[in-house]
Amino acid sequence: MKKPLATLGTFVLAVGLATGMSAAAPPPATAAPYCGITWGSTAKSVSTMSSAQVTRVRTGRHDCYDRMVVDLNYKVKGYAARYGSIQRVGTGTHIPMTGTDLSITVYANAYTSAGRPTYNPSNWNRVANVAGYDTFRQVAYGGSFEGHTVFGIGNRARLPYRVLILDGPGSGSRLVVDVAHRW
Repeated sequence: MKKPLATLGTFVLAVGLATGMSAAAPPPATAAPYCGITWGSTAKSVSTMSSAQVTRVRTGRHDCYDRMVVDLNYKVKGYAARYGSIQRVGTGTHIPMTGTDLSITVYANAYTSAGRPTYNPSNWNRVANVAGYDTFRQVAYGGSFEGHTVFGIGNRARLPYRVLILDGPGSGSRLVVDVAHRW
C-alpha cells in the first residue's frame, strides 16, 4: 500500500526538524553599536591653521564617553588626532603617559603675539584631574610652538574617539575630544 505524499512530506519535515535542520533560519544577530557610537580609532585631522589661542582645558564624564575640551579665545579651524607617542613641542621628547597614548594637536598657539602665555598649567603632566573616569587615565600638556599646541590623553585602551569644533561662547570656540568607554 502506498503512503500518501502529504504524509511522506510531513515525515521528512519532522525528521529534519528533529535533527536540527530548519527550512528558514533567521539571520544572525548583529550587536547594536555601544550607545549608538559609530566612531573609529583611526587618525583624524583638519589641516587649517588659525589665529586662535588656547585659554583653558577641562574634562568631563558622560554616560558613554569621557570628554576633553580645549577652550580658545577665537575660532579654531584645525587639529590632528591619532593614537601614538606624544612628544613635547620643540624638543621631541616623549611624554610618558598612563595608559594608551592619544595625541591631540590643536592648530593654534597657547601664547600671544608678544610671547605671553594664554595657557600655562602648573603641572604639565596632569592638566586635569581624571581620577574615577571610565576611560581617561591622564591628560598632559606638550607645549606650544609656531601654531601647534599639543595635548596627550592617556586612555585605558585604544578606544573609538571623535573630535569636534564647536563655536562659542562669544567669539571663542572649543575643540572637543570624546573617547568612548568601550567598543
